[in-house]
This record gives sequence, structure tokens and C-alpha cells, in this order.
Amino acid sequence: MIDLHTHTTFSDGELIPAELIRRAKVAGYRAMAITDHADASNIAFILDNVRRLTGPYAHYFDMEVLAGVELTHVPPALMADFVQMAREAGAQIVVCHGETVVEPVAQGTNLAAIEARVDVLAHPGLITEVEARLAAEYGVALEITTRRGHSYSNGHVAAMARRCGARLVINNDAHAPGDLALREMRQKVGLGAGLSLEEIAQATSNAWAIVERCRARR
Repeated sequence: MIDLHTHTTFSDGELIPAELIRRAKVAGYRAMAITDHADASNIAFILDNVRRLTGPYAHYFDMEVLAGVELTHVPPALMADFVQMAREAGAQIVVCHGETVVEPVAQGTNLAAIEARVDVLAHPGLITEVEARLAAEYGVALEITTRRGHSYSNGHVAAMARRCGARLVINNDAHAPGDLALREMRQKVGLGAGLSLEEIAQATSNAWAIVERCRARR
């Protein structure tokens, strides 16, 4: 299994990076990204510290770990600048906190993130067809999430991705040990969103393709 959206004590997660990685490994994950909530005030802090593990000590964990950020509640007009800031600070993967239906995310965030070429648009809520088609064109993956609340719009996201040819990934948005869904639950969430078993497998392949693309950003 693979997950590209997790949180540690560097934002609102419960676990330090080492414990999160270990628990993910025991749960059956082979690769993951640590993507704490970020804006201009803490991008460098998060990446400098997470990369202490994903750099010289990475091989000790027997797990592929990407150091990244989740740009969160960033004004859409600043999105491109903050994505560039994260890349320059060493982010191997950039996730954007999309327009989930359970938080007051600014309208226009989805479009701004896609135009800025983030790697993953997390829980994009009621994403529009225009946005989904642009995500397909730019190779921005749309997230199907196992997280409560954010998952309310999974069915819409799946249907829009299918209609527009956008890539999907399945992520946990893990903040606590219990958020690391096992294989069976991830499959159930995918099926509940209307995906076929083949589409669920493709979502996993899409996530691995993102890892391959991000490996060069070290």
C-alpha cells in the first residue's frame, strides 16, 4: 500500500515522524509522504525537520518516505507563489488542501492549486468539470480520502475524475494511529465512492507514478 497524505506533530498530527513511519510500515504500507499543514510561515521548518529522517536515515525504516507539505487555507492568489516556495525549500511532493465540504476553504482554491501544478489535490469537494479536466491535462491527482467528513464528496470526485480522465489516488489524511486504514478498508472506501476494483488498483498505480516523479526532488 501507499499513502501520499499524512500529518505529524509538525502540524496537527499526533505522532512524530518516526512513529508514524513505523506504524504505517506495520499496517502494510510500503511508501508514504509526510505532508504537514503549511503556509509561508512554516514551510521551511517542516521540510528541514522531516528531511532529517527522509535523508540520511531513510534506509533504516525500510519504507519509501517523501518529505512534503499540504498547503492549507492558502489564499488562491498566493497559491502559485507558495507552491514555488515549497519546491525551492526541498519539498518532494506538494499537496493542496482542497475545497472540502466540511471546512470554509476559499472558493477558487482547487483551480489555483491545479494551475500551480501541485502533485495532489486533497479532498477537492464538489470539484467542477472545468477543474477536473484541467487536472487531467496537468497531471494533478485528485484524492479519494478515507478521512471522515472530507470523504462526504468522494462519490462526486470519483465520478468527475472518470468523466474527465483525471487521475485518482486514495489517501488517508492520517492524523492519528487509527487513521492508517488497512487494505480492506481502503478498498471499501474506494468501492463506496463508486470505483471498480480495477479503478482502485489504478489509483494505487497512480500514487506510485507520483513517487517515481518525485524521487528526483531530493
